[in-house]
Amino acid sequence: MSAIDDVSIGGEVIRLGQFLKFAGLIDSGGDAKEAIIDGFVKVNGEVDRRRGRQLHDGDLVSFEARTVRVRP
Repeated sequence: MSAIDDVSIGGEVIRLGQFLKFAGLIDSGGDAKEAIIDGFVKVNGEVDRRRGRQLHDGDLVSFEARTVRVRP
């Protein structure tokens, strides 16, 4: 298992699509949308196809070989 990086979002909540770009997991909003819809993104270990899913402190987001933790 790879190391989990913490990413501070500077607030309490961020949407999944925004977080993927903010954390540097994906380059563009279009790429984020496709990856989420195609089921390549996991939140807390489960595939989540909702681009607007709200993430909170401690949520784990995985894409490809990276996992990052949401921090305020």
